[in-house]
Amino acid sequence: MLDYFQILCVAAVVLLAVYYYLSSMNNYWKKLGIAGPPPSLFLGNLKSSTLGQLSMSDSTRKMYNEYKQEPVFGIFAGTTPVLMVNDLDLVKDVLIGDFSLFASRGVPIFRKIESLTQHLFLLEPEIWRPLRARLSPVFTSGKLKEMFPLVIECGEHLEKYLDSVTKKGELVDCREIAAKFTTDVIGTCAFGIDMNALADEDSEFRRMGREMFTPSWQQVVRDLMRQFLPNVYQRVGHLVQPKKVTEFFTNVVTDTMKYREKHNVVRSDFINMLLELKRNPSQLENIELTDSLLTSQAFVFFLAGFETSSSTIGHALYELALNTDIQNKLRKEIRQTLEENAGEGKVLTYDQVRQMKYLDAVFRETLRKYPILPILMRQVSTDYTFKGTKITIPKDTRIWIPVYGIHHDPDIYVKPEVFDPERFIDNGISTRHPMAFLAFGDGPRNCIGARFAFYQSKVGLISILRNHKVEVCEKTTIPYKSDTRAFLLSLKGGVVLKMSKVE
Repeated sequence: MLDYFQILCVAAVVLLAVYYYLSSMNNYWKKLGIAGPPPSLFLGNLKSSTLGQLSMSDSTRKMYNEYKQEPVFGIFAGTTPVLMVNDLDLVKDVLIGDFSLFASRGVPIFRKIESLTQHLFLLEPEIWRPLRARLSPVFTSGKLKEMFPLVIECGEHLEKYLDSVTKKGELVDCREIAAKFTTDVIGTCAFGIDMNALADEDSEFRRMGREMFTPSWQQVVRDLMRQFLPNVYQRVGHLVQPKKVTEFFTNVVTDTMKYREKHNVVRSDFINMLLELKRNPSQLENIELTDSLLTSQAFVFFLAGFETSSSTIGHALYELALNTDIQNKLRKEIRQTLEENAGEGKVLTYDQVRQMKYLDAVFRETLRKYPILPILMRQVSTDYTFKGTKITIPKDTRIWIPVYGIHHDPDIYVKPEVFDPERFIDNGISTRHPMAFLAFGDGPRNCIGARFAFYQSKVGLISILRNHKVEVCEKTTIPYKSDTRAFLLSLKGGVVLKMSKVE
C-alpha cells in the first residue's frame, strides 16, 4: 500500500498539473494581447450552459455584454480556445471580405458514426463549395415560385386544422402547431411526400423531427463527448446515436430516389436535384457521391426547414399575443392585401406575400429578438491579422460571432427587449451596420434556404392570423425564459397560448 508520503507526493503532482493547466489556459489569450474572462477547469467559459444553468444564448450574451467594448475577446469552449468577434467591421471581414480564409466552420465531422452530418452546414470548404454551387438553383426565386402553390396548399390545411382546434376551446402549443405545418411544407416541397403531420397526430415524420430536437440524456452525452472527449467519441460514439432517426431518413430518401428513377418521376424539388447529381457525378470532380452524402443534404434540409421556421413562427405568435396592437395591425395588412387583390383570385399569391411590408418587419424583428443560432462559427485557415488592429491569431483558431449578443445590444437596437417591428421599416434598416442583423448569417456561407424560410414562415403566419387571434393565458411563460437544455433558442415549456376565431 502507498504510505502517506507517497500519497502526498501524488496529490502534489496532480495539483501542480492542474495549476499548470489552468495557468496555460489563462495565459493563452494574454500572450496574444487579447482580453477575456478567466476559464473554469475543463469546462472553460461555458460552465453555466454545459451544466444547464443558462442557455447557450444567454451565456454568450452575458460574455458579450461584459466585453463588447473590445473588438474581440478570447474564451474557452471546454479546453478549446475560441475567439469571439464583436466589432461589426471585423465581423464583415470574417463573413465576407476575407471569407476565403474563414470558409470552414471548424466543427469536426465524425463520418463513421454520424453518417448524416455530411451536409452543407458542416462540410469542409473543399466539398462544401462545389456542392453548394450545384444545390443553390433549388432555392432561386423562380424555383420558389414553382413550389409556392404547394406551400399555399399546406397553409389551407393549417387553417382548417385551426378551425377544428379552436372549436374545442383548448389551449394550444403554437410551437408544435407550427412544427406540424412546416413538416408538411418541407415534405411536399423537398421530398414530394404528403407527410400528413397536421391531420395525423402520430405522424412518423413529426415524431422523428421532435426526437431530433427534444433534449435527452443521449443528446447530452453526445455533445459532451464531442466537445471534451473526441478520441473516445470516435470509438464509442455509435452507442449513443439516434439510430431510429438515421435509419428512417436514410430509407425515406433512398426509397424515394429509387421510386423516381424506376417510374421516371420528375419534380422541381430537392430530391430531383440530388438525383441529377447522382446521375451526373462528373459535376462534382474529386468528390465521392456516396448515398450518405446525398442523404445528408436532404436530411439537413428537412431538419433546418421545419425547425427554424416553426421556431420563428412560434416566437412571432408569442410576441403578437403579448402585443395585441401589433397583432391587429398585422391582421389588418393581411386582410387588406387580400381584399385589394381579390380580382386575381382568392388563393394567396407569391407577389401578395411580397407586398406585405409590415409582415416582413414582424418576421425580421422576431428573428432579431429570437435568432435561431446564438452564434456563427468559423475557423481561420492561416495566421491572420485583423484589419486596422495589431491583433494576430494563429492558424486554425476557431471564431464565434455572438449573434444573440449583437441582436440585443442597446447601442445597436434601442430598448432591445421591446418587440418593435418598426426597426425594420426602410429608414430603420438604412441607419444600421449591415452586420447588425445576422439571423441567417451573411456572405457566401449564409443559409442557403433563407428565401424559402422567409416565405414558408410568412405563409404560416398569414394562414394563422387571417382568421384567428392569439392571446396569452395562465400557462404562457411570462417573462420569457430560455430552455437551458436546448442549444437552439426556445421558450421553456413551449409557446402555450389561447387561440380563437376572428370574424
